[in-house]
Amino acid sequence: MLPLSLLKTAQSHPMLVELKNGETYNGHLVSCDSWMNINLRDVICTSKDGDRFWRMPECYIRGSTIKYLRIPDEVIDMVKEDAQAKSRNRAEMNKNRGGNAGQNQNQRGGRNGNRNNFGMRQGNQGQGQGNRPLAQGNKPRK
Repeated sequence: MLPLSLLKTAQSHPMLVELKNGETYNGHLVSCDSWMNINLRDVICTSKDGDRFWRMPECYIRGSTIKYLRIPDEVIDMVKEDAQAKSRNRAEMNKNRGGNAGQNQNQRGGRNGNRNNFGMRQGNQGQGQGNRPLAQGNKPRK
């Protein structure tokens, strides 16, 4: 499962974010972007040593400062179900597409059609050494 799909599914769920500097933020995820920058609401921030707390209505956290995220198990289960449903849909789509793949190639004759006869003059095919065309004035070898 990809981290961004996990975060997209976790929107409006509670989470804990620990930063590289040791501070932790508990709140509900409002939004995230492709750089893992996140917005939290109803946030409680805890200092590095754990002895100071701040309550904030909302908070923006830059993704590059995040050490780890703690997300509820129910969100992880939701992401797993979504991934399984998507893989089933992909398998059905590929099965439906696969019916015509071989027919188109056979209609054109494939890639190897008449490859070895390129440049051969009529009447000289099969003569000479291998399938090389004969130059003017040369006779086939016996």
